[in-house]
Amino acid sequence: MKKINWGIIGLGEIAQKFSEGFEEIQNARLLAISSKDSKKLNKFKKNFMIEEKYVFKNYEDLIFCKDVDIIYIALPNSLHHFWVISSIENNKNVLVEKPATINITEMEDINSKLLKKKVFFGEAYMYRHHPQIKILIDIIKNEEIGNLISMKSSFGRNLLNKKKLFFFNKKKKIDFKSRLFNKKLGGGCILDLGCYTISFSLLIISLMNKLNYESFKIKNIVREVGDSGVDVNSKAELEYGNDFNSTINASFKENLGNKSVINGEKGSITLNDTWFGSHNIIKIINKESKEIQTKPLKNIYSYQIENISKNIIDGHTDPVFPACNINESVLNSKIIHSWLND
Repeated sequence: MKKINWGIIGLGEIAQKFSEGFEEIQNARLLAISSKDSKKLNKFKKNFMIEEKYVFKNYEDLIFCKDVDIIYIALPNSLHHFWVISSIENNKNVLVEKPATINITEMEDINSKLLKKKVFFGEAYMYRHHPQIKILIDIIKNEEIGNLISMKSSFGRNLLNKKKLFFFNKKKKIDFKSRLFNKKLGGGCILDLGCYTISFSLLIISLMNKLNYESFKIKNIVREVGDSGVDVNSKAELEYGNDFNSTINASFKENLGNKSVINGEKGSITLNDTWFGSHNIIKIINKESKEIQTKPLKNIYSYQIENISKNIIDGHTDPVFPACNINESVLNSKIIHSWLND
């Protein structure tokens, strides 16, 4: 079986989890790594048995490496655009961690470059590759819950407050230089977590209609800005035409969980762990509840690596559904912009 050789730029926590996914698949291998942090390089080299000749201190050296088929970019959000463009211009396939960019101008620039260079580009919404998403799509396409009416999706973690002391929340000590809370690095709960809820809304809407930006309206926006100048708590409503409404929530202050509920005329579907798939789907039709086994059987990142590698082997330059394609990435970026600025 042909194997796709992957290189990783940026060796933070998400890259660690991603790299563990290579252990369980047959069509890909982790070949090369790059970081400006020598300690991280040495740790990755040891943990994942990377050959010395594929360990790079400079990102450019990995991009120029002829043995690398695709680069996974796992840098802070503000650095995505530059290194995606650098990779594309050097004819390298790219999977970039979400969000692909921090503004619509950067996203449109990437889209423009892709029109000239026939390379693969994907935005890493790994949840879309999980078994539960395929089951969810089948339920909706088979019209088991009827025509879709609305949905609600949340992603929130309590990063700011400790447990209550009597009646008061005690604040945690926050490193405002970290990527999550640093505006220059593309921090904030909307860019970090809210992008998931938009992406999931687009996936569901795409099962009903062809996605069209002019049909979207974002309203009832509530944003709370924290001490470092980034949004830490936010919600909004995403309206598509006159027929469908999606409530989206993101937070660094509240443990909102990872729950999503999709409502149809005949019933509803609940995903208790939309983003990581650790719980089963609950389907309710005519008030009768049924639990569907959807727990992943392997590392949750394995599915993404396996599918993207297959896309490249098969000659695709745009990710195959239900992965997020370039048009969705552009649309996602436009909606994020409205959520942040309207």
